[in-house]
Amino acid sequence: MGAVAIEEPVKTAKLNKQKVREGVATAVRISRQVFDATRQGKVLVSLALVALLVASSVGVVVSAHENRELFNTLSQLQAERDRYQSEWSQLLLEQSALSAHGRVENLAAERFNMVVPGRQDIVLVPLMSPVASQ
Repeated sequence: MGAVAIEEPVKTAKLNKQKVREGVATAVRISRQVFDATRQGKVLVSLALVALLVASSVGVVVSAHENRELFNTLSQLQAERDRYQSEWSQLLLEQSALSAHGRVENLAAERFNMVVPGRQDIVLVPLMSPVASQ
């Protein structure tokens, strides 16, 4: 058979009024020391510098976040610009193909039964200068 261990019952700590008063007195004394220390010039300067440091770090975080957002927007806009440039190049090629002289002549001949006039059909009209007409 095994051995059996008997434990003593755990005693609950009773708060006595004296210990509570001592704890409150200690807390008040420490808070007074902190309050008195904040009145000293060096501590006030240190607290002001800490406040500036915290504000500056928050500013850096906000600035970095805005920088990331702006960079993402820039990347999207550059991609859109590249798509538009590609489309513009395609349109220029298409315009050049559609406006070729040979194509225009062929369409005019097919659709409107137009022909290129011969040399004998061309009449030159002289331009009159304003001085000669007076």
